[in-house]
Amino acid sequence: MNKGYLIVANNTSKTNYIECAEVLAKNIKKVMPESHVSVLTDKMFKSKIFDKVILLPYGDQDVTGEWKLINDWQAYEASPYEYTMKIEADVYLPQSIDFWWDVLQERDLVICTRIRNFKQEISDVRFYRRFIDDNNLPDVYNSLTYFKKSELAERFFKIVKDIFENWESYRSELKCPITEKATTDWVYAIACLILGVEKTTLKGFDSMSMIHMKQFINGTPTEDWTDKLVYEIAEDYLRINTIPQLYPFHYYVKTFHHKLNEKL
Repeated sequence: MNKGYLIVANNTSKTNYIECAEVLAKNIKKVMPESHVSVLTDKMFKSKIFDKVILLPYGDQDVTGEWKLINDWQAYEASPYEYTMKIEADVYLPQSIDFWWDVLQERDLVICTRIRNFKQEISDVRFYRRFIDDNNLPDVYNSLTYFKKSELAERFFKIVKDIFENWESYRSELKCPITEKATTDWVYAIACLILGVEKTTLKGFDSMSMIHMKQFINGTPTEDWTDKLVYEIAEDYLRINTIPQLYPFHYYVKTFHHKLNEKL
């Protein structure tokens, strides 16, 4: 089975996503030693961590230098794998998710629809999902996206490309401020609606879920949870307020990758 993990990582002036991606790649190879991990980026560099460093096939499409999300659609064509799990760079895997392949390989495309707080509880917080709710869109999270080289997945990413490139036109038909930006989650949600939720998500597969460390999901007083919650990082576990983290951990506070790297 030609399968692997793809991390999209393009640095901005504020965040070194390459460093985050390197930590994730080391993490993946630690919990799943036989895994293949590639990075998709806008500038070539040498690396002993990734199996492949892949340049964006159509180059960096961001004209501002700060909104790299617009490059996401290139992941389908760029992936060297027949079966790909695309993971955002600022994610950590506390344990193996290798069994996911057995479930997902029968599908062309599956996007995460479940997030949890650090207590492992499925979150019902809607503070960050107003765009989704106001427009009755599928509640998807691009941070964990599986796709197989297939007609459906190719169509999906072509739609994602079209939405990013024509955001003003799409936005004019939606309930949102005129200043609303095309985030990857919003674009994926619209593309899922166009193709069909039943074709792009997998109901009942709750294991494909992630901890999301945003403020209101976890009840912290600020977005920087690292100042308020007690975390323990060891070689074989990650605990937050003594609670073992069992799902992919979207740490959100980008500098946390330094702490993780110390233990890898």
